[in-house]
Amino acid sequence: MKANIKGPGIFLAQFAGDEEPFNSLAGMAEWAADLGYTGVQIPTWDARLFDLAKAADSKDYCDEIKGILAHQGLEITELSTHLQGQLVAVHPAYDAAFDGFAAPEVRGKPQARQEWAVQQLLMAARASAKLGLTAHASFSGALAWPYLYPWPQRPAGLVETAFDELAKRWLPILNAFDAHGVDLCYEIHPGEDLHDGVSYEMFLERVGNHPRARILYDPSHFVLQQLDYVSFIDFYHERIGAFHVKDAEFNPTGKQGVYGGFQSWIDRAGRFRSLGDGQVRFAEIFSKLAQYGYDGWAVLEWECCLKSPEAGAREGADFIAAHIIPVTDKAFDDFAASGTDEAANRRMLGLDR
Repeated sequence: MKANIKGPGIFLAQFAGDEEPFNSLAGMAEWAADLGYTGVQIPTWDARLFDLAKAADSKDYCDEIKGILAHQGLEITELSTHLQGQLVAVHPAYDAAFDGFAAPEVRGKPQARQEWAVQQLLMAARASAKLGLTAHASFSGALAWPYLYPWPQRPAGLVETAFDELAKRWLPILNAFDAHGVDLCYEIHPGEDLHDGVSYEMFLERVGNHPRARILYDPSHFVLQQLDYVSFIDFYHERIGAFHVKDAEFNPTGKQGVYGGFQSWIDRAGRFRSLGDGQVRFAEIFSKLAQYGYDGWAVLEWECCLKSPEAGAREGADFIAAHIIPVTDKAFDDFAASGTDEAANRRMLGLDR
């Protein structure tokens, strides 16, 4: 029997808050289960929901977390270190903007902040293993991103040096995840040096095609880049280890296109939408993933410039459930099988005349 995509799951990061039920894992678990979700992706930086340091060192704590979720019929899809992963590599132009992602004691100290981020990833590898997880979600960070557009002309070797350094920083982390049997799935995302297939390949080559350097596939970011997000699956299906189900739309005008004119999200040509409200062809995506045997989770990531998060979460569970394909292990024309053998095949081909 072929495995199915698991889900629906929901990424808790955008919904967590200081009010009940969003200020505790138990509260969010009950909320998510009531909406029809069967899995949750947990942001490891949110102490209201999860203690990463304790999870890295305590199997008892990990069992407690799993028990809280199991009480509501939920599983953990993946842990997320998106914010910490971002800090593994930060160009100085973004020091101030990203400093808030770090622990207070390392803010304003780029080297200490990077070392802290690496330790966070190493803890996430240990925690994932203790939780029985096989995939982890993160960002790559970025050194070359400010030089995305080649004006002024990039000096020879600039991008290569950036990717050499990025790989150097991540290789020990990838090895740690490998030691714990967990895939590290980079969300391919603008703002990261790994933002499309070509940049991912540049990184992959430099980490020796590391078996744990996999992909978190999110088609919304490809809509905004005008990248063919369906054929992306054909190219990289063997590396896709996680899946964010997020919608988006791109409506260029005579005034703005891909770059968005420095406008707020609601006024951009490319913007994120709740599931079903955008342009992403999810039927094709779920079909492709099923075709290639993806058996990981389909996880809602809600980011919409128009609809409320409550409505987006409520509609998202049914949307994902309706798109998951129960994969068949039979051929539709098995009823017409003739039961021929090699001798019959040769006769049909006229080879024994």
